[in-house]
Amino acid sequence: MQEPRIPESEVRRIATLQSLHILDTASEERFDRVTRMARRIFDVPIALVSLVDENRQWFKSCVGLDASETPRDISFCGHAILDDEIFYIPNASADPRFADNPLVTDAPFIQFYAGHPLQTPNGEKMGTLCIIDTKPRRLKKDDLQALKDLAAMVEQELAALYLATQDELTLIPNRRGFMALARHSVNLSRRDQSPLCLAYFDLNNFKSINDQYGHASGDLALQLFAHTLEETLRDADIFGRLGGDEFVGLLTGADLAEADLIMTRFCQRLRERVSESSLAFDIEYSAGVVPFDAEQHDSIESLMISADQAMYADKHAQSS
Repeated sequence: MQEPRIPESEVRRIATLQSLHILDTASEERFDRVTRMARRIFDVPIALVSLVDENRQWFKSCVGLDASETPRDISFCGHAILDDEIFYIPNASADPRFADNPLVTDAPFIQFYAGHPLQTPNGEKMGTLCIIDTKPRRLKKDDLQALKDLAAMVEQELAALYLATQDELTLIPNRRGFMALARHSVNLSRRDQSPLCLAYFDLNNFKSINDQYGHASGDLALQLFAHTLEETLRDADIFGRLGGDEFVGLLTGADLAEADLIMTRFCQRLRERVSESSLAFDIEYSAGVVPFDAEQHDSIESLMISADQAMYADKHAQSS
């Protein structure tokens, strides 16, 4: 049996899944409607909306199967999220990757599987819409398109959950989205004893910018600041707009020395972007950076309090 590989963006993928607040929730008609349609259209006994969690695949919608989850290491969906196209197994018993898989040799006796990956707007794949049969079969081109169309319906529902965690102006995570993503990273850091730093940003004199140059210019400054964060921070880092003129960045795997380098790079890039923009003013900010300390910080909230205090100390130093 071949276990599915772990995606390169697994930390970000799992953090995105956690931010949706969908795992272990009750069944919902908007998802059940799609699996019922899939089972009827393809005349299969089983149709699932499967979400691939850290160590399991959990079924948000499930028709024809008496289970709510199965281990990830034996899942077909764990393979399906590794690609953009439909993962299609016409005959599992004849496929060396799955012939001795417990889901093939034992209940539910999978022989045919087709799963379309479900992608959120940030490009991460949460799971699949899949159809399963207990006998081998093949799909025609029209069948594959129909499965793709049904998967798009599920993706629309996941996108609605995802967008509820995004800041409408800057299109980066809002406070709710950041906190959900950050909790997962803090838990990983605590478990693996890996370094982690939090950077807290506050734009200086932002009210004066709005008063002097207008709210449209203020909005542009916020967007430029957010886009510079997105451009400068690394793929595994998490960032967001907490509200107003406050931003935050969680620097995963970074100690204070590396965090300082990232902050210097951000400062330089922000100056460049401001000079390239149509803004008639500079964007000045105060920032506080603190490392995660498992003994001092029992949660992301307590880490943010420490970083907020460090930011205000920086603001006071700049004004004195």
